[in-house]
Amino acid sequence: MMNSLHDVERAAGQILATFSQDRIFLLYGAMGAGKTTLVNALCQQLGVTETTSSPTFSIVNEYASSHGPVYHFDFYRLKEESEAYDLGYEEYFYADAYCFVEWPEKIPNLLPAHARCITIHIVSPESRRVVVK
Repeated sequence: MMNSLHDVERAAGQILATFSQDRIFLLYGAMGAGKTTLVNALCQQLGVTETTSSPTFSIVNEYASSHGPVYHFDFYRLKEESEAYDLGYEEYFYADAYCFVEWPEKIPNLLPAHARCITIHIVSPESRRVVVK
């Protein structure tokens, strides 16, 4: 359960420690659930020092970290799954780099089978429940 920004940082650390061999994380949740906030905390845990933000208009942001490049995707604006081909999604997903994907339900047929799913449930305006599978 996350009730504060401190809890988000703790959750991000636990996710990365528990799933240390995974590189692709798919974030599911309603608009405003905290997907971008969690990705920002994951990036901080990985040593990203630059400011992170949702790549809503660019679709993907790349950040430098002590673990190599980190890619943050936001597929919310995609109208067709085929638009993901235009940005060469497979080069990112199969590069053994960290990939955090918001709105993966927009590209269901393109998601790697080995991706880890993170679902954020809104419990109240201040609380979230995070389920990782």
